[in-house]
Amino acid sequence: MLAPKYRAQLKESEKTELQQLIRRHSTAQNIVKRARIILLANGEGQTNKEIARQVGMNKCDVTRWTKRWMARATEPVEERLSDAPRSGAPDRITAEQWCQIIALACEPPEDHGLPITHWTHRELAQEVVKQNIVDTISPSHIGTILKKKICNPIEAVTG
Repeated sequence: MLAPKYRAQLKESEKTELQQLIRRHSTAQNIVKRARIILLANGEGQTNKEIARQVGMNKCDVTRWTKRWMARATEPVEERLSDAPRSGAPDRITAEQWCQIIALACEPPEDHGLPITHWTHRELAQEVVKQNIVDTISPSHIGTILKKKICNPIEAVTG
């Protein structure tokens, strides 16, 4: 049987750190699975198919994570197990700006000289731009963030 191309050759300190990550209750489960993959892929013991069966993933995922482990050899252990950066445009509105927008939404529109009792998304977006919190924002974006704020206040600010 051919040995898998990507094999971890772990130092004792890396083994220890991976085992600690697995045992720590606060470690995300995706990180735990990845740590288990790397521990099982140490040396020439098991095939990727056997490892995949043990961790409940497919063989391609095992190959992906062992390959990434080796490619990111200079990074700290936990960073080597983290997701790669996602593509897409970076956020244009900072957490501080979102806090200002949310705070404004909690104020009565009358305090800002508007003859209404409740904000609409359009009026709030206009006021946010008027107060120079951001250069531009759509009413629908305001609505999305306020909906997240009500359902999950942490996610509303962090993305």
